[in-house]
Amino acid sequence: MLRKLKASALAALCSTVVGLGVAGCDGDALENWDPMAPTTQKADADVISGTKKIEVAGRSVNVSCSGDPAEGKPVIVLLHGAGDGVDKLAALQKTLGEKNRVCSYDRLGSGASDKPDGPQSIDTTGKILSGVLDRVAGDGPVVLAGHSLGGLIAARYAPDHRDRVEGLVLMDATPPTMSGDISKTIPESAKGPAADVRAQNLAIFQGQNPEQLVIDDGRVRSAGDIPVEVIRHGQPYLAAIPTYGPELEKAWAAGQRKWLALSSHSRLTTAAKSGHYIYVDQPEIAVQAIERVTTQAAR
Repeated sequence: MLRKLKASALAALCSTVVGLGVAGCDGDALENWDPMAPTTQKADADVISGTKKIEVAGRSVNVSCSGDPAEGKPVIVLLHGAGDGVDKLAALQKTLGEKNRVCSYDRLGSGASDKPDGPQSIDTTGKILSGVLDRVAGDGPVVLAGHSLGGLIAARYAPDHRDRVEGLVLMDATPPTMSGDISKTIPESAKGPAADVRAQNLAIFQGQNPEQLVIDDGRVRSAGDIPVEVIRHGQPYLAAIPTYGPELEKAWAAGQRKWLALSSHSRLTTAAKSGHYIYVDQPEIAVQAIERVTTQAAR
């Protein structure tokens, strides 16, 4: 995701928009995927230390947890971007785990988890998330902190699960109307790299990604008055896309503002020195935001 920006504008946006790694734009890689299953029943929280495979809806899901549980304090659950996994989040998890109980997991089709059985939707991937939360948090509260596609999934999940999601941190989350934004910003008549960006990203949103996740545009629904922090990148990497880059930057920024409608207690900040990977480029900003939301959610 954007690490190869200067080498290839096409790879840059393919990796940016949904959060896929550069390999996610590889034609061969787009053909060998599968997805999903129903939900699971609640259970007592597992005090997992390190990495463990758990069963959710009959599938093996790779989970990693750090830190000690604390009475009344939410469990932080990190959601990776598409094409990433728990390994990418390891440094962030380790830092947060010094003061908090924090877990992450590989979604179906990612990392060391099983592949899904067929096309997934936001609702079906949310069922796996519910199963993971049942195991790592039981009936206790959670704070979801998601990067890129993980942020979009967290933001779509929270309004329907107000009984357990007590706070959100969205780190350069995929905007809620990104498919439409790309279609409007890069016309069908575009040529060259921009045309490839348009075609490949629209295919990704239609399910041609490792999770076989179909990502529909939609309005932002309220999750109540929970604390929400939206962090957007400050380094305009999308501007490298020929002709249409500056407009894509504007659309991305507008998309971040749209996420503020999640809560009456939300705020937007900019990681001035960061590209798409805020928790890598400026980890202190991500850590501070997540700890701030966790503290507020514990009250």
